[in-house]
Amino acid sequence: MNASEPLPSAEAQLRAAPPHALVATARRLLAERVGAQEVTLLLADYGLTVLQPVSHLPYTGEPVPAHEGPAGSAFVQQRPVIEILHEPAGHLVHLPIAVRGDRLGVLCVRLPAGAADPGTVLQLGEFATALGHEVSTADRDTDLYLQARRTRRLTLAAEMQWQLLPARGSAREEYVIGAHLEPAYAIGGDNFDWSADADHLTLTVTDGMGKGIDAALLTSLAVGALRNARRAGLSLADQACLADQAVHAQYGGKAYASTLLLRFDLATGTVTAVDAGSPQLFRQRDGRTERIELEAQFPLGMFEESEYTEQSFRVAPGDRLIVVSTGVHETRSARGELFGEGALRQILSATRPAPPHEAARAVVSGLIEHHGSSDLMSDAAVVCLDWVGRPH
Repeated sequence: MNASEPLPSAEAQLRAAPPHALVATARRLLAERVGAQEVTLLLADYGLTVLQPVSHLPYTGEPVPAHEGPAGSAFVQQRPVIEILHEPAGHLVHLPIAVRGDRLGVLCVRLPAGAADPGTVLQLGEFATALGHEVSTADRDTDLYLQARRTRRLTLAAEMQWQLLPARGSAREEYVIGAHLEPAYAIGGDNFDWSADADHLTLTVTDGMGKGIDAALLTSLAVGALRNARRAGLSLADQACLADQAVHAQYGGKAYASTLLLRFDLATGTVTAVDAGSPQLFRQRDGRTERIELEAQFPLGMFEESEYTEQSFRVAPGDRLIVVSTGVHETRSARGELFGEGALRQILSATRPAPPHEAARAVVSGLIEHHGSSDLMSDAAVVCLDWVGRPH
């Protein structure tokens, strides 16, 4: 990648490539420009347990751990990791791929000896980011990258829920969000959603009643109604009212969706909240973990034409907010022991130095350990938000 062949030219060629041919195009470009001997794209699976190589179907490459080894370190720490190779001598550069805070995977580039200088690694990182944007866009036209993220088949309910999600993370100068869902391949009714404009961030966590396809259909209706109201410019309370009416009109009170709605003023840190059900909210500040107690209101669709009221609180720079669904705080072990707030607080305290993505994953991992099996009885959703705020 020299001055006569700048990176924007590579971005243009990636954009022009057929969606299914992005990896082949990346290989050709990096071979021409930095003498890359091997290029592999690894994508994180739905459970965030392994990084899977992207190739033509059927897949033949072996997955690598998402939290161990050089590639796992690059993914977790979100920084390049350079591996020294022997026979033949060279370097294997592992570059994290993230799109606006959503961690997708790792690009692994094998370079000849002496080629992994700081300038080249920096440009490779920019190339990996450009490739990540194209992979995200390509999902509209091909299933190749979606299939590469799967270690096994998803249930139909899980397929619906994953397609409903915005991403698994988001980042701006004011905040960083990381989220995790389990059981990843059989999720039914849990959902998280967010949207931001110039001055506000709206975040919701929803837990649809029931299991399987019934829960997925209910949650899809609730989230769709919330988005429709949000995009109409309605207040948070009116968003809850409209979604409540939509769910009750369909189910007549026989099924409902528990939802926590939060709206952040990005300039002031004022948070408007509507607690319509059972998701719980915690805040970490100055070494303390506290639950933010909100007025519990009816879940969406439980009663006809419910009225919702807004509450408010403030976040300060350095705060961390954690939202957990019912499947987290009401899960029991094989001996009937409730996971409970105490165990949750311990995990949150232990993971405070970790980035939001890893903190959310650690909560679910602790839940699975408590339950004694990854076959959870209920869906579990965790959303972790680190608040930075705007400089005055």
